[in-house]
Amino acid sequence: MAKLITSDMLARAFEAEGVDTLFTLMGDANMYWSTAMAARPGMRVIHARHESCAVSMAEGYARATGKVGVASTTCGPGFTQIMTSLSMASRASIPLVVFAGDSPIAAAWYLQQIDMAPLARATGAHYIPIRHIDRALDSVREAFQVAQVERRPAVLSVPMDLQRQAWPHLTDYIPSAELVPAPQRPEPDPDLVKRVCEMIAAAERPIILAGRGAVKSQAREAIEALADQSGALLATSLLGKGLFDGNPYALDIAGAFASDFAREHFAESDLVIGIGVGLGHYTTEGGYLYPGAQVVQIDTNPRGLWQGLKTADLHIRADARAGAEAITEALRGANVSRTGYRTPEIASAVAADHPDAKVYPVQDGMVDQRRVIEELDKTIPKDWDIVVGGGHYFSIAMTHLNGRAAGKYHVINDFGAIGSGLAAAIGVAQARGDGKVCLIEGDGSLLMHTQELETIRRHGIRLLMVVINDGGYGAEFHKFRANEIDPSGAIHGRGDLAAMARGFGLAGMTVNKGGQLGGLFQEHQGSNVASLWDVIADDLIPSRAYRRIHYGEA
Repeated sequence: MAKLITSDMLARAFEAEGVDTLFTLMGDANMYWSTAMAARPGMRVIHARHESCAVSMAEGYARATGKVGVASTTCGPGFTQIMTSLSMASRASIPLVVFAGDSPIAAAWYLQQIDMAPLARATGAHYIPIRHIDRALDSVREAFQVAQVERRPAVLSVPMDLQRQAWPHLTDYIPSAELVPAPQRPEPDPDLVKRVCEMIAAAERPIILAGRGAVKSQAREAIEALADQSGALLATSLLGKGLFDGNPYALDIAGAFASDFAREHFAESDLVIGIGVGLGHYTTEGGYLYPGAQVVQIDTNPRGLWQGLKTADLHIRADARAGAEAITEALRGANVSRTGYRTPEIASAVAADHPDAKVYPVQDGMVDQRRVIEELDKTIPKDWDIVVGGGHYFSIAMTHLNGRAAGKYHVINDFGAIGSGLAAAIGVAQARGDGKVCLIEGDGSLLMHTQELETIRRHGIRLLMVVINDGGYGAEFHKFRANEIDPSGAIHGRGDLAAMARGFGLAGMTVNKGGQLGGLFQEHQGSNVASLWDVIADDLIPSRAYRRIHYGEA
């Protein structure tokens, strides 16, 4: 029997932490550990073509499963590649552990040596250097503890020569699960609940705005009961989209992506209750979405000031579901029941609301991407996961998709960076394992990491990729045009992305007219490879959000 070395023991510790999938790109400093991980029973190892993509894949996996995602890089240039993806995961509060092989401790000089600590910490990640074999298992446990409890990435720095040392101790390992505090549901202060009830009793036009915290708390039923009792309309933040889908009084997304109808009613509102939501810049339209309303924030971590804005007039530290239930119970106990916005006329108007009905002429051989997303919404089954990257098309996708549970949307845009949607979708697809994952991505973003199409083919990952190909960086050229500046620098032309996909051994199809998606979807379902639909989008049609914000359209 081969003698156990430290990299083998570290692989056993990761396995004991419940890790079943690793996303890695091997180099000198992590190749022995990655190989040891691959040898663990049932372990799935996805070998990415770029380190940043390995981290984004782990992020997508964590989003889909709720577990800690695990990625690995080598030292030096392997580690510096992940600064953007690590920042994105930190901003999104994604639990990740990155096994970062480090340069050898005993070396007088090493070509790829770099101080990883300030780089990791600058992204918002927790940094844990292993510098002695006696602390190795404690450090692994700390990394997983931080990832789970603090909801952020932890970078574990492991020198390559330490990994090759013989393991001198017993192989017992106590996983972090035995130390992580039990999940709790904080109850609201009764005095503050009473104050909220008084505000509801005085309100005529209340709106409840829920976010990701409400989704995680499974608070839909409790919040809808509160809305019924208070006469409130319902809305969500971008990250809470889908929470109230199907409710006759739901306005969909609040803030920058809100429909004209939703914006009108937010402007009229006299009370906004944010539940499990940060109430940040985009969600509140920089504080101008509801100028005349009193605001209540119910959150496990309420902030008086966030992203440069006053968040609320009253803050309640409580779990989303517990807070909603307590307020509803108190309203019923005080015989307070309000009609507010709950009228048949409002319900009819909500049902008739459309995110963007403006008609544009469409250039020959191209499609209106708004109508394509609507067709896609009818084509893709509602139990599929939808991964959306960042770019101009992003607001169109998120406002024209409907009928899916909140947990089925994965928005990869927390740092405002493009280029990570494809890799995150691979992570989601690997987590699901059923082929029911659709990526909506832009051409410029896809072209940043097309090498991962080879990863998809090599690992046999089932995925549908819908690429909105407007021939450039849409976010930039629409802003140029809005300001009457030559947009040519942001236009790179429409390469044949379908042919490119076929070159990687995938299925590639071109979409340049309406009515194609149903047939293409049947073809995708009948194949055993991933598909890429190259949607030739009219670049002269800006989204409703861009027309309002950048073009000044009322």
